[in-house]
Amino acid sequence: MYRTDISSTGWQFLWDHFKQSIMPITVLGLYQAASMMRYVRSAVLDVIRLDYVTTARSKGLSERVVVLRHVVRNAMIPVVTLVALQMPTVFGGAIVTEQIFRIPGIGSLLIDAILRNDTPVIMAVTFVFSGLVIFFNLVADVLYGWLDPRISYR
Repeated sequence: MYRTDISSTGWQFLWDHFKQSIMPITVLGLYQAASMMRYVRSAVLDVIRLDYVTTARSKGLSERVVVLRHVVRNAMIPVVTLVALQMPTVFGGAIVTEQIFRIPGIGSLLIDAILRNDTPVIMAVTFVFSGLVIFFNLVADVLYGWLDPRISYR
């Protein structure tokens, strides 16, 4: 059970909260990490075979520069899309995780509001989740412009 009444202060307070958060963070993170690794691997394998990577290697660039500048940067475009679409899923999964680990948060607030039939709170939480979807799509669009020089917002 997640304790919110920790009496320690300073660094000990942060350490105690971090120790309590290890399991919920692991549950949420591992669920997303498995599919993320598959997409990253697939995207890197697709990009590494392209002509401009071979050209960069033939120009004498080090393997580190080729991988970081040419392969990873271009392989991240589909991964950014995946992350932007999965971030609201993380917050939706947090609703279940908060109930399992008894963490007081927005998921517990939503479940309590549903059980009490509190429509304004349900609408507010739904609005926050929809705002998160819009925010992460905006972040993905900005990252597209940074990752791919062909994309311009002028």
